[in-house]
Amino acid sequence: MTRVGLVLAAGRSARFGLENKLLAPFRGRPLAAWAAEAMRGVALDHRLVVTSSAEVAALFEGFEVVPGAGEMAGQADSLRAGVARAWALGAERLLIALADMPQVGAEVMEAVLARCSDTCASAVTDGRRRMPPACFPKSDLAALSGLQGDRGAGALLRGLPATALVRVSADMLADVDTVADLAALAASNGHEPGNRP
Repeated sequence: MTRVGLVLAAGRSARFGLENKLLAPFRGRPLAAWAAEAMRGVALDHRLVVTSSAEVAALFEGFEVVPGAGEMAGQADSLRAGVARAWALGAERLLIALADMPQVGAEVMEAVLARCSDTCASAVTDGRRRMPPACFPKSDLAALSGLQGDRGAGALLRGLPATALVRVSADMLADVDTVADLAALAASNGHEPGNRP
């Protein structure tokens, strides 16, 4: 079985300000480095990252870089680019993670991958939301390729049965959209932004 991991790291960071949020320091590393490390810890045949930033790409050593559609692209554009490459690699499972969710570790990604079957996707939930990391079988790749605009794969996750979901804490699913988000996340970890533990 060909298992492909995909990190979406081509966001515009429009609400973060002039700086690329994925390069902003969090616990002593650039924000996106946490997703890269987690994905490296999962047993996969191929690892992909979608980004148009050379600086972000440099954080993903060992990954194949899939060019993004530019700063004005929506999340679905990045997703389609990654799915197309995964399809070309013969993916039978596609594990998708977001680069702005630094608290999701390899163990959770592994659990999501294990829950995915030939006929049913899998995802994480905090009991309220269903979110990435999510894993999709080959049979769902065409649907992923048809997504448009700034919508991700959320519509495909809403109908998943409880058996396809990995329960995690709401804190683990925190993502970073603004400087305030990053500061709040750092504070919840007992750190100032940019400082090591």
